[in-house]
Amino acid sequence: MSARVYALVNQKGGVGKTTTAVNLSAYLAQWGYRVLLVDMDPQANATSSLGVEKFHVQQGTYQALIGAAPVASLLLRNPKWNLYLLPSSPHLAGAEVELVGEIAREMKLRRALEPILDRFDYIFIDCPPSLGLLTLNGLLAARSGLIIPIQAEYLALEGLSLLMQTLRRIREAVEPNLDIRGVVITMYDGRTRLAQEVVQEVRSYFGDKVFRTLIPRSVRLAEAPSHGLPISVYAPHSSGGRAYAMLARELLEGDGMPAPPVQPGRGGRVTQKREVPS
Repeated sequence: MSARVYALVNQKGGVGKTTTAVNLSAYLAQWGYRVLLVDMDPQANATSSLGVEKFHVQQGTYQALIGAAPVASLLLRNPKWNLYLLPSSPHLAGAEVELVGEIAREMKLRRALEPILDRFDYIFIDCPPSLGLLTLNGLLAARSGLIIPIQAEYLALEGLSLLMQTLRRIREAVEPNLDIRGVVITMYDGRTRLAQEVVQEVRSYFGDKVFRTLIPRSVRLAEAPSHGLPISVYAPHSSGGRAYAMLARELLEGDGMPAPPVQPGRGGRVTQKREVPS
């Protein structure tokens, strides 16, 4: 079966996009699914969040986009988490300039991933907080839809109209089936009226596209990346850990996939072992 490919996107920064990409990937991988996380952001926060030093990355998303090497040869794997990573580095920032003159430059990632689609159950693409060429590549590679994190704060929907316009253009010009898989409300604090009002506003705008699970503000979620660990390993019983486990289950259920009970791993970091599941 071909992998479900989701892009996590929001051109507004600081909304929990990378946190959601990392922790959904980690939970599904620990539950036995074959999962690949693709870091499309030159800031390489997803890469760092999994314990990989971004300035030491020799090969990754950049090489995949420019066609320097097949994706299968670029993957890192953490055997303890059963998680695969296509890492990023600051070099990726140059890809937008280098690809400007390329034919079908917005399809580079989609085509690079095609040879390994049948080797994974899920592929999550962490897009940069912009609507440039890198994000466009992520959107067009997301054959299963978009996951949009929105923080439960004032002006949560500000700027999303541009993303919706981009989505409409992609549907009209290239990929008519591209859709929103779900909207994740992050940084939720149920003690405030503002947060509750934002949830109502987002649900009135996106309807049943909004996931039921609310991701709370959590000190543990904020700490985990500095330790190079997903929340499922760093603090699985924290409020953030429980919330992302619930979100992962909700995603699986919506996809018609079995959702096993949570079985947190013991830790460890992504290693330089380069292999893909056969």
